[in-house]
Amino acid sequence: MGKFGLEVFLLTTVLAACCTAGQDSINNAIVNSKVERKIDLTTHLVKITNVVTLENTGKTAIRSFLFAVDPVIADKLSFIGAVTRGDDEDDRLTVKQTTVSDQKAAQLWKISIPELTEGNSITVTVETIFPHTLRPYPSQIKQSEKQLVHFQCSLYYYSPYQTKSQSSAVTLSSSSIESYTKTKPVSVSDSTINYGPYENKAAFTQAELVVHYENNTPFLTVTELTRVIEVSHWGNIAVEETYDMYHSGAKLKGPFSRYDYQRSQDGVSSIKSFKTVLPASAKDVYYRDEIGNISTSNLREHEESVDLELRPRFPLFGGWKTHYYMGYNVPSYQYLYNSGNNYALKMRFVDHVYDDQVVDKMTLKIILPEGAKNIKLDTPFDIHRGKDELHFTYLDTMGRPVVIAHKHNLVEQHIQDFTLHYSFQKLLLLQEPLLVVGAFYLLFALVIIYVRLDFSITKDEVSESRMRVAGLVEQVQNVLDKRSALYQSYEDAVDKFKASKDSGAFAANRKKVDADHKSLTEQLKAFQGKLKQEGTDVAEKVAELQKLDAQYREQVTLGITYAEKLIAGKVNKKDYLDINSSNTAKKEEIYQKMETIMATL
Repeated sequence: MGKFGLEVFLLTTVLAACCTAGQDSINNAIVNSKVERKIDLTTHLVKITNVVTLENTGKTAIRSFLFAVDPVIADKLSFIGAVTRGDDEDDRLTVKQTTVSDQKAAQLWKISIPELTEGNSITVTVETIFPHTLRPYPSQIKQSEKQLVHFQCSLYYYSPYQTKSQSSAVTLSSSSIESYTKTKPVSVSDSTINYGPYENKAAFTQAELVVHYENNTPFLTVTELTRVIEVSHWGNIAVEETYDMYHSGAKLKGPFSRYDYQRSQDGVSSIKSFKTVLPASAKDVYYRDEIGNISTSNLREHEESVDLELRPRFPLFGGWKTHYYMGYNVPSYQYLYNSGNNYALKMRFVDHVYDDQVVDKMTLKIILPEGAKNIKLDTPFDIHRGKDELHFTYLDTMGRPVVIAHKHNLVEQHIQDFTLHYSFQKLLLLQEPLLVVGAFYLLFALVIIYVRLDFSITKDEVSESRMRVAGLVEQVQNVLDKRSALYQSYEDAVDKFKASKDSGAFAANRKKVDADHKSLTEQLKAFQGKLKQEGTDVAEKVAELQKLDAQYREQVTLGITYAEKLIAGKVNKKDYLDINSSNTAKKEEIYQKMETIMATL
């Protein structure tokens, strides 16, 4: 049992070490000797700049410290960056998210700093940006009303270390302030609220800071952005971006009046237009939506950029949406580098859409030339790499590889370059020209073969004539069979007439049978003409059948005449039977002749 207990203890120790390997601890020797916070609420973004002076009160040097994000707004954090003053310019510091075992709820970031020895201090500037933190209050306003927003955060600098002295300056977009936290010392100067200094606050000390003020800046949000970069080794890179935009400010209450909007210039929180900054080498710029080209745009070319002023088809009020796509071309030599068959594409992950931009969801698609391999994507921040796809366009055979990356919650500070490495054999550049040459060669070869060679087959007129005659004979026999059936219809109609003595019904039946007989006779006449053109003796046999049919019809008509006289009492039954017997014998004789001729067709 002692051995088993020792094994359990060792296993528990190893597991505990593995669980805490990725965690940090709070160094109590670090003290915030002075903190100055600048809370910028002039736009729809909350920008907090923390200027922190760190002091090492311990006996060992420190190379990093922990920065805690205000828990009230931590879930809205979009960007965090840190710098320290260098000799000539600010030095950017490495920032990485971490955890502490006894502070699971806190969002902590580990910031590396130059070595700080005992008794010395260093000043670090930490910038944080929070979108969707300002809450419109009220949430709905009329077209003529101003927009008021509500902001809440911690009054004190939220830190894992003791803070000796701290102060905060809240800068607003307007001097119109409805209410604010009045924890002394506090003062208001125009559109700035100054808090502090506050002395000797313990680690993780919190208090509520609430500001309710007027903010009519555009609350424009890109809810979804798809950026497609198509790389061509023939000297061009095509960029197309598709936008879904939303006004995330106070929603419009009531109807929209275009007349009041233009006359009174109200709707101050609405979005009329915005400016997009494109690369200086951008050309062939277009701006469209589902309807077509949007002409309400202005393009201004500068030495270092191209400014595109975009004006939607309608002003955007709170809760309104718009959708459009924009594209342009840039020369590849400015962004594509190579060494032999190895290439590197260096472009912006996200570009400037408008000032103080917010992109909730973005998808980047990079379409590489067909045959690109060994693809590796390096980005300046964490992304979600999607599954690669294939894109087919003109003259593609295997498809062009598409690199896909996703990122959420982007702001203007995310406008940074990515680097995409891949290999591509230069001989593959000849693939498409050779395909075009081969296609034209094959086309010309087929034309030559078609023009110079004769593929016609000699026609056998006799055989074809026999086939046509056989087809006509088959149709003639079908018509004759139908006409023979009509002869029996005549007999049935006469017998029914003699039994019922209904002259009206008999006349109707006879009329129908006569019409059918006439139609079939006309068909035979048409077939007879076609057979005569073929020069066959079958046409003469059909003519003979037509004569016999006329004779048969005469006998049928005679039989009907005497049947009507019998019913009318103009002839007695004995005479009728004698006449009918003679008439039947003649019809049978004619029918036998017709059968004999039909058998020889």
